[in-house]
Amino acid sequence: MRIECAVHGVPLWLLQEYLHALGGEISEGTIRGAGWQAWLEKIEPYRIGSLSVGRVQLILEGEAAVVEPLFEKLGWKTLRGGG
Repeated sequence: MRIECAVHGVPLWLLQEYLHALGGEISEGTIRGAGWQAWLEKIEPYRIGSLSVGRVQLILEGEAAVVEPLFEKLGWKTLRGGG
């Protein structure tokens, strides 16, 4: 299974920490866990007028039985309040 998405408003270093907390080890630009691996890349910020929000491209691959719950847990970690 492969999931690709842009994560808004969370810096790359913090996403790395979240994936590490979820069982990943960082090595040579790849984060590997039991049954999964991930790649992160900083991409162009999202802009609306003078507002700019940082973005990171996330690619997450692995066994569906592992990746689906991992992606859900990561979603809870990246949830931001406000409005």
